[in-house]
Amino acid sequence: MEGLSSVAQFIVDFRSTLSALFSFPGSSLIVTLIMLLCVTLVAIAGYYISIWLLRVVARIVEKTETDWDDDLINAPILKSLSLLTPALIVASLYPYCFVKMGTFSSIVLLLTQFYIIWVAVGAANTFLDNLFTAFSKRKAFQPYAVRGIFQMGKLIFIAIGVIIGISLIVERSPVAILTALGASAAVLMLVFRDTILGLVAGVQLTANKMLHRGDWVVVPKHNANGIVLDITLTTVKIRNWDNSISTVPPYSLVSESFQNYQAMKRSGARRVCRAIYVDFNSIRHLSLDEIKVLKETGYVSDAARTTGDLSPCINLTLFRTYLESWISCHPEVRNDLMYMVRQLEPTVSGLPLELYFFLSETDWKAFEHLQSDIFDHVYAVAPLFGLIIFQSPSGLDVMSRVRNNLLPDSNKPLEATSIG
Repeated sequence: MEGLSSVAQFIVDFRSTLSALFSFPGSSLIVTLIMLLCVTLVAIAGYYISIWLLRVVARIVEKTETDWDDDLINAPILKSLSLLTPALIVASLYPYCFVKMGTFSSIVLLLTQFYIIWVAVGAANTFLDNLFTAFSKRKAFQPYAVRGIFQMGKLIFIAIGVIIGISLIVERSPVAILTALGASAAVLMLVFRDTILGLVAGVQLTANKMLHRGDWVVVPKHNANGIVLDITLTTVKIRNWDNSISTVPPYSLVSESFQNYQAMKRSGARRVCRAIYVDFNSIRHLSLDEIKVLKETGYVSDAARTTGDLSPCINLTLFRTYLESWISCHPEVRNDLMYMVRQLEPTVSGLPLELYFFLSETDWKAFEHLQSDIFDHVYAVAPLFGLIIFQSPSGLDVMSRVRNNLLPDSNKPLEATSIG
């Protein structure tokens, strides 16, 4: 305080000396310009001194072991702080340099205050950007939707700066400005509806761990199916599998339903639930000779042990037993999870035989290839049990039957030569 009072006294004495030196009429303008020049030179000197001090701080930050300070204290934030120094110098010297100057002093003070507000808001927003960058670099925080929170923080700082600026212009307290804004809250809520809903939805999505960056999601109403690229205050950006980009409002994900496949990927198991349709006319009893042939070729070894003997049985029952046993022994099938082969309600297209199991492969391309390989085997093995997979007849099928004038006899016994 003593140092500040000494500087103030020096400025007052210096101004008095100038006033005594320039005592002719109109000399007050010359004194004002000289004081303005002196303050400008001091502000410029303070700016370069602050730059030098901040460079020293930057070098100290670079030598520390932690990375957090490198992300938070970088060139943009140091530049913002250095821009703040001249304005603070002018504001501190104003009461002693520009006294009794009427409109001119008021304009200098108002411009200085506006400059301080503008630089301070910019520095605060730069710090938030650095903090978001620091979070984004850490794998532990990457999945969380924190961008919207930081965007709302920047909006709050800007709103505070605008309110303080308006209060300076109208020469009223910021509290009075807030009171006036409270009266028009309905209009503000209408204008910032999407922003408010987006903030609330972003907090809900993050707090409940419903959505993270990198998740595979399906939003049927918005025709979105792909990977979440970014979650902001007002939009969720999704890259679809056709490489198009869909933008979905965050609040729609909270108020409506969407499907998130990330839990499936983390579990290491992806479900297969697909049915094949068996022609009813091909379901019949197998003879002992047919069962022996199937047993010799290894297709009913497990099924035979299940039934306990080789008595005649239904080919569909034997086929279901074989498939369930084969699925359980498949190296890519998670036999620690639910697996079964079951009948569904009959349809006009045949009897649905559903295969339900989980594969250990969750990657889309590899999963589809593996699933196709399994059903290729199912389609190839079905005729060995005397079963026919249903398909609607084509023109060639009709022409062939008309030409032969004979429908295939589905009750014809299965010969051993057809298996070997």
